[in-house]
Amino acid sequence: MRATAAPEEGNKVRLTVEIDEAEMDGALDDVLKRLSREVRVPGFRPGKVPRKVLETRMGGAGALRGEAIREALPEYYSRAVDETEVDPIDQPDIDITAGEESGAVSFEAVVLVRPTVAIPGYGGLVVTMPTLEITDEEVTAQVDRLRSTSGELVEVTRPVLTGDQVTIDIHGTRPDADADADADGGADGDSDDENLTAEDLLYEVGTNGVVPGLDDQLLGSKAGDTLTFDAEIEALEQTVSFTVTVKDVKELSLPDADDTWAAEASEFATLAELRADIAERLRQRRIVEAQMALQQKTVEALCELVTEEIPEQLVLEELRERIHDLNHRLEGQGMSLEQFLGVTGRGEVEFLDELRAGALQSVKADLALRALVEAESVEVSDEELDEELTTMGARLDMDADQVRSQLEQAGRLSAVRSDRRKAKAMRWLMDTVELVDDNGKPVSRDDLLVNQGEEDSE
Repeated sequence: MRATAAPEEGNKVRLTVEIDEAEMDGALDDVLKRLSREVRVPGFRPGKVPRKVLETRMGGAGALRGEAIREALPEYYSRAVDETEVDPIDQPDIDITAGEESGAVSFEAVVLVRPTVAIPGYGGLVVTMPTLEITDEEVTAQVDRLRSTSGELVEVTRPVLTGDQVTIDIHGTRPDADADADADGGADGDSDDENLTAEDLLYEVGTNGVVPGLDDQLLGSKAGDTLTFDAEIEALEQTVSFTVTVKDVKELSLPDADDTWAAEASEFATLAELRADIAERLRQRRIVEAQMALQQKTVEALCELVTEEIPEQLVLEELRERIHDLNHRLEGQGMSLEQFLGVTGRGEVEFLDELRAGALQSVKADLALRALVEAESVEVSDEELDEELTTMGARLDMDADQVRSQLEQAGRLSAVRSDRRKAKAMRWLMDTVELVDDNGKPVSRDDLLVNQGEEDSE
């Protein structure tokens, strides 16, 4: 077999394949053997049906040859793809150009291939990192959060403020409750409204809970006030009238932030030592977050260089994989996609748009990294590939040779090597991009090193 590849318009490639007559005869013999076993002819045992009889049954020698060609084409096309090293992303359009009746067989296959994108200026990428500086306000907020664990609720007479704890009685009435009661003969007329009533309910103002608009009504009120308002309840799909009685108002009284409190609430003798420890822990956490953000932000910056139109086939394939993976995870949790959408409060169209946007970005990143691999001539040695196969084998409880054998049979070994090349290119790029903070100030990579001792202590 001989194969050549020539570029076509629209990011396509035309493969021209020639199959020698001897090879075609071998493919024809294989079809004859299969049909001889499968076709039931009176007077002949399976596997012993003569060729002439099979030809008659199939509609003649030409029909039998046509069957052999149709069966052989997928294998020869696959071999041609490997030989010419093209990267198809869709099914080919195949046209037999010679040999349908006899002799050598030739065919052409036009197929859409993975595009090569340009990444101009990738060597001068600038990535903006979140600031690593910790402000006094952030430390104070953490101190206050720690103080709140030992705070006490104290009743106050002032108007309600955000964060106060109020005790309330709340009663909701649907406008059509009386009509429903009359229609039911007066039985259980208030049964639904009982679910809209609560007494001595302790509620933190500002949490936007219970019913919509409750916080707005409570702010500025005092103990003893009675509030009335209407709210749209989505679960009932109607407006409900509420009456709320404010029974008391309490605020959280915090202990003084001093050395005495610090010694009682922590392992440190002074407030200054506690604040210094909190600041260091916040900094270490921010460094970890910055490390996690570095790869994502680097990929985003690289993708911004890609201006070519992305083939719809690649986006749809990535989208299908994401939906399949999501359904698999949801099944493991005993949840359907419909239930998931209900819990997250998103519509199907909105959710699919989000998935599609992510799929498009993922495809862009893949194409950009492939371009970077070629631009920087990134290679993976046999030793590095062996290391990857060993790592994969450890996860699958297999040795590296078994993994290699399975990947070769599935035609996936080259994909593993490609993924490793892209990973190396990504690491190179992350080590190359210029890092700045939100103010444009350079960020040293040394600043992104985590203090291991501090992390262990957490």
